[in-house]
Amino acid sequence: MRRRFPRSGAGVITLTAALLATTALPAGAAAPTRPARAPETVPRLTVSGSETQPVFSRADAVTQTVDIETTVDSDHDGVRDRVQMRIMRPKETATAGLKVPTILEASPYWAGTHNVDNHPVDIGDAAARSLAPSRRNLADIFPGIYDNYFLPRGYAIANLDSIGTGGSTGCPTSGDRSEQAGAKAAVDWLNGRAKGFAPDGTPVKADWSTGNVGMIGQSYNGTLPNMAAATGVEGLKAIVPIAGISSWYDYYRANGGVLAPGGYQGEDLDVLAKAVLTRKNPEVCAKIIDDIEAKQDRETGDYSRVWAERDYVGQARKVRAAVMVVHGLNDWNVKVKNSVQWWNALKQAGVPRKLWLHQANHATPFRWRLEEWLRQTHHWFDRYLYGIRNGIDKEPRVDVERAPGQWETAKDWPVPGTRTVPLSLNAGDTGDAGQPGTLALRPRHGADQSLVDAGKTRTAEELLVNEDKADPNRLAYLTPTLKAPLRVNGTPEMSVRASLDGRSPYLTALLVDYGTDTRPTGGRLDTGERVCFGQGVPGDDGCTTRQKLYTETAPYKIITRGWLDARNRHSPSRTEPITPGKAYDFRWDFQPTDYVVKAGHRLGVIVLSTDYDYTLRYPAGTKLTLTPGTSKVLLPLARGGRESLQ
Repeated sequence: MRRRFPRSGAGVITLTAALLATTALPAGAAAPTRPARAPETVPRLTVSGSETQPVFSRADAVTQTVDIETTVDSDHDGVRDRVQMRIMRPKETATAGLKVPTILEASPYWAGTHNVDNHPVDIGDAAARSLAPSRRNLADIFPGIYDNYFLPRGYAIANLDSIGTGGSTGCPTSGDRSEQAGAKAAVDWLNGRAKGFAPDGTPVKADWSTGNVGMIGQSYNGTLPNMAAATGVEGLKAIVPIAGISSWYDYYRANGGVLAPGGYQGEDLDVLAKAVLTRKNPEVCAKIIDDIEAKQDRETGDYSRVWAERDYVGQARKVRAAVMVVHGLNDWNVKVKNSVQWWNALKQAGVPRKLWLHQANHATPFRWRLEEWLRQTHHWFDRYLYGIRNGIDKEPRVDVERAPGQWETAKDWPVPGTRTVPLSLNAGDTGDAGQPGTLALRPRHGADQSLVDAGKTRTAEELLVNEDKADPNRLAYLTPTLKAPLRVNGTPEMSVRASLDGRSPYLTALLVDYGTDTRPTGGRLDTGERVCFGQGVPGDDGCTTRQKLYTETAPYKIITRGWLDARNRHSPSRTEPITPGKAYDFRWDFQPTDYVVKAGHRLGVIVLSTDYDYTLRYPAGTKLTLTPGTSKVLLPLARGGRESLQ
């Protein structure tokens, strides 16, 4: 019985398989005296135009389920964990000795998720309450395209349940070394290095596998390829992490502060582990997840061993796979830092790599750049799993979506010629105590400026409006109207002299484009246009509905934001006391960005303490005092950026 993989979201195209007859009479042989039986046509791998062709039948694919033994025992039951993998491959791998590489999507989500209450984030309330339950949108997480498109081109397609989920054993541990071992085990089995068992317990080997493996996926499904690659596992040749995590600290923390992924205020490692705990007998994992909760430290937010075990950036030197990094510039769930720091570490390690930066949020770009997405991912896997020299590694390394549907390429990112330019946060000439202030190339020192934190009751979006007026709960600094476009690409930083007096330890900064314009928000809309691009089967026509990016006309846009726990002013690993009212030097990063502020607009920096949707929310009233002139924002500006500020 053929088994459909679990799918959600988009489908994929119908292309006719070309079957190649390969029989011929030997030279000099006599013609047969009776009609010969027609030779059976057997498709074989076909490469044309430097790419594999769809000659195998998706409808005739064979499937199998295998339980793979890992090297870990995460549930401490004395038995090594097993991860379950479901495989779909061309029937010729079973009937004609065909060997193929595998495209693998590992996930904790194949069996669904549970609703789990988040942690309270309102500090000091008489009756702390849990926030709305965390619920992952599975339709956004997996677009099911790989079987329809890649299997006909000579690939096996596999779905893997990460440990503690679906048909696997063990316990979900939100990204630690046990989950790494689970993903690695799948690659090892495909290379004959790990034990595998059929559902009836019979040992089974991947005798149809070439040993070459690619991994792809979005969100947690995009994090698992990073995790597997960071082990240096042999046979993992290429990965495409889409909105993947490279350090879980930078998902749930920032510079010493407890921080939420966008839309999941109050979530943490333990909440996510409970949400994906879908294995049989889940009660065996209660103590394991309780231990995660105890060690994740929502009090100080310090970087500790629990986070070091979930940090793959330092393991980039082990990576053997070619990496195609994909991320949305409007993604506030898995923030852009996770992909950019991975990109930079891979560069230092000399790993073959590509980068896509698009204008959506937490999404896969194939539905609004379908043809180019398929071309590049197809060539990426062909190049590294089949060794086809199709030139993908010679093309421009970077694709950036500048506006909806407007893409440009570059040989690296940040773009060559980018320079860091400091702009001083200066007091203004008019207004209330020099507010709003100015952003300028030259510092101008003045009297200290203060705000009183009200972030527990006012959102960042509420605090950044009316930028030309003073607001007691924020500090604003603005450039004059720009005479030329200004491209910020890279990681901006704040460097300020400031003091805090009150409960909240947070320093928050927003980089804002002020000027009415129509901009992408990160959302997507279906256009109604159906596009078919993979072989269909009953119940799955192999088609999808093309999307476009949603835009909104507004007087401003938050370009990026950044946070610091002032107690971690020297290190995210060390909390140090703050003397109330004493001025310290603070430095912290924004989320990386690639954004053009148009001529006629103004660039602004807004300074806050509490950020309602992201940080813990302490009682209102903390006084934050900043020294203008000494305080700066450091902007990575593309060539010519400094001149546009003159």
